[in-house]
Amino acid sequence: MSKLEAILSQEVEAEIQAVLQEAKAKAEALRSEAKAKAEGLLSAKKRALEASLQAAIRRAESAGELLLATARTEAKGEVLSQVKAKVEEALRALPDSPEWPQVLGKLAEEALAALGEPEALASHPDNFSHLEGLARERGLELRADPALRLGVRAIGKGGRTQVENALLSRLERAWDALSSRVAQVVWG
Repeated sequence: MSKLEAILSQEVEAEIQAVLQEAKAKAEALRSEAKAKAEGLLSAKKRALEASLQAAIRRAESAGELLLATARTEAKGEVLSQVKAKVEEALRALPDSPEWPQVLGKLAEEALAALGEPEALASHPDNFSHLEGLARERGLELRADPALRLGVRAIGKGGRTQVENALLSRLERAWDALSSRVAQVVWG
């Protein structure tokens, strides 16, 4: 029986080895499959994170560009406001310049030309000495209007029609066109 035992023992041992080899092969296949799945999941997660990072970078860049554009626009607005303030300051200083009588005369002529039958010319009392000759020549009454330091108002017969021609109001009307020219000169 000992030979039989040895043969059975060998067969059992062979079967055990075969089962063990099969189990090892299945385990290796499962491990390889799990590793491939894990690598696939890791790769997909990495791609998703990379895409998310790129999207976040694009959003941050867009936000930065918007902030920069806003800051530039505000800065340009401030520069244009400063330019306008300087122009207004220069206009307010005109009555003290030697050119003022000629400028005021032109403003008055333009305002009078816009009316059919003017009867009066209104301006700041400080301007009367510059307007007296024109008023006398045209037979117009001079009327005081302290608000018209930088211009005149031609008044039609009966006071129904009036044409104001003042430097600051002209600047206001022309500012949009002027400011775009200033912006073109300053920023190209």
